[in-house]
Amino acid sequence: MTTGALAGQAASSTAERLLDAAAGAFADRGFHATTTRDIASRAGLSPAGVYVHFDSKEAVLYALSRRGHEAALDLVRGSATGPGTPTERVARVMSRFATWHAEHYEVARVVQYEFPHLQPDHRDEVLTLRKDIDEAVRELLEEGVASGEFEVTDVRETALALMSLCIDVARWYSPGVRRTPDRIGPTYASLGLRLLGARG
Repeated sequence: MTTGALAGQAASSTAERLLDAAAGAFADRGFHATTTRDIASRAGLSPAGVYVHFDSKEAVLYALSRRGHEAALDLVRGSATGPGTPTERVARVMSRFATWHAEHYEVARVVQYEFPHLQPDHRDEVLTLRKDIDEAVRELLEEGVASGEFEVTDVRETALALMSLCIDVARWYSPGVRRTPDRIGPTYASLGLRLLGARG
């Protein structure tokens, strides 16, 4: 491996440490109450170390928000469009999305609750990803209504309710609670199907 490659690998590793540190800090204290000094300290770096990799605290939030939303979109799309009936796929979406919000609760809190603090162009990019997630769920619900598996009068509002259930996991979950991610997923899948009056 060349010296340049090693340097690039080290830089990438440091950036990842900063993102992990920022996720914890933003989740604990919120974006505005967190300083770049807080992030650097959690990452074991000097305060100036943040600016080697990110232009600003907002740039760190943007990187976390974009990465988290892209991961959530991939998870929802993959679950919604995979094999199975609409009922089976909704159960898969709910289970995996709720589990993700528990397993990655710090990043999920930042993704779901701190993105309004992004500057307008970054916020617009994240909102587009959020709309894509909503659209994937709405399309799945419409398919289930058309097949007669779901009793839904307002697909848009019902999709919002289903996603809100999963998102809320990030608000209350911590490793100290009794419910594990493996238990949370199936519970939320069952709740989602009951909300839909699923008959599939």
